[in-house]
Amino acid sequence: MRDSGNSTICENLHQMSTVRKSTNIVWHKSSVEKFDRQELLQQKGCVIWITGLSGSGKSTLACALSQGLHLRGKLTYILDGDNVRHGLNSDLSFKVEDRAENIRRIGEVAKLFADAGIICIASLISPYRKDRDACRALLPEGDFIEVFLDVPLQVCEARDPKGLYKLARCGKIKGFTGIDDPYEPPLNCEIVLQQKGGDLVSPSNMAETVISYLEEKGYLQA
Repeated sequence: MRDSGNSTICENLHQMSTVRKSTNIVWHKSSVEKFDRQELLQQKGCVIWITGLSGSGKSTLACALSQGLHLRGKLTYILDGDNVRHGLNSDLSFKVEDRAENIRRIGEVAKLFADAGIICIASLISPYRKDRDACRALLPEGDFIEVFLDVPLQVCEARDPKGLYKLARCGKIKGFTGIDDPYEPPLNCEIVLQQKGGDLVSPSNMAETVISYLEEKGYLQA
């Protein structure tokens, strides 16, 4: 005969383990640490967080930066906002709470790459300071390098590579950053790359600015 009391207890425990936050866990320390991996790769793991409006050139800069570092024999990995939504974050919408979760997950994954000794390049709009600051707080001081692509809205909208601004202006996309949802520019980021007026800086030149920063701060050596 089935014990209904024990059954209820087991069901409650199952709900606790799947619905509530994990509690009965212990961190397992590895015998190979970040320092060891950095010695192997001859570089220091960090996160380069590229933020800016849609159409500001974040993905283009990320690719140019990755290529520039690759040519210098440095290991990188790009976490592109759109690409991550094809897999890890495919279950998330563009509602405010889902956008925050999208950034949180990318921040956690970026942290793992940095711990592996890899130079992780995260490229996504990430419009709210509090979400970017939360990702910064995940890493040791100095290992989160925020790069702001400071490109005026009118320039981004004129480019409109995905046709999203046009859809937003027509009301077919709601909550679009820069149109009917705010973008909060960084207040104390490490690098600002401006694209204003007719003097546009090439992606490769912008990448070199970031690489120079990494060299100066000692990230391209163990």
